[in-house]
Amino acid sequence: MLNNGNLLLPEDDTPARADARRNRERLLETAQQLFDAEGVDAVSMTAIAETAGVGKGTLYRHFANKTELCHALLDEDMQHLQERVLMYLRDHHADTPGERLKWFLGEVFEFVRRNEDLLIVESDLSLDHIAHLWWRQTISGLLQQASPGDDVRYATDVLYIMLDVRTIRFQRDTVGHDPDAILAGLHATAERLTGPDA
Repeated sequence: MLNNGNLLLPEDDTPARADARRNRERLLETAQQLFDAEGVDAVSMTAIAETAGVGKGTLYRHFANKTELCHALLDEDMQHLQERVLMYLRDHHADTPGERLKWFLGEVFEFVRRNEDLLIVESDLSLDHIAHLWWRQTISGLLQQASPGDDVRYATDVLYIMLDVRTIRFQRDTVGHDPDAILAGLHATAERLTGPDA
C-alpha cells in the first residue's frame, strides 16, 4: 500500500505483539516475585507459568530455560543501573572523582546484592563478560580522573574483582563480614588507591 508515494509498513503494535509483550512482562514480574520469596533454585519453570496464569508453551516461547529467564531479569536491572549512572555522572560534575567512584561502587555493590542468586545461576557472566566489563571501564575512567597520568590498570582490577558476586559471597559467608562492612571496605580501598583528596 502506498501513502504519498511511500510504502506503508505493517503496524508493529498488533494485538498479538501487544499480548506477547504483556505476557513477557507478566512472566518476568512473576519470576522475580517467586525468586525473591523462595530462591531461584527452588522455583520451577512450571511454577512460574502457573503463577503467571499462562501456559508452559507461552513461557517457553519467551524463555527457553531458567538461565535465559534469569539473564532477562539481569539485563533489565542492568539497563536501569546504566541509566542511573549516566544521569549521575552527567549531573554531578562538582563532585570529586573519588566521590563519584565511591558512589558508583555503591551502586554496583547494591546491584550485585539484589541479584546475587541470578548472578550465581547465570554462571557465564564471568568477569570478562561484556555485561560486566562496562563496570571496569567506568572504574578505570574515574580512577584516571582522580590520578591523571598514573597507570590505573591494576587498581582498576582490584576494585573490579571486589565487586564480583563470588568475592562478595566469600567475604560475607566465609569470612563473616556484613554488607555494610564490605561496602565500607570497598570505599576505603578506593580512597587508598586514589588518595584522600581525590
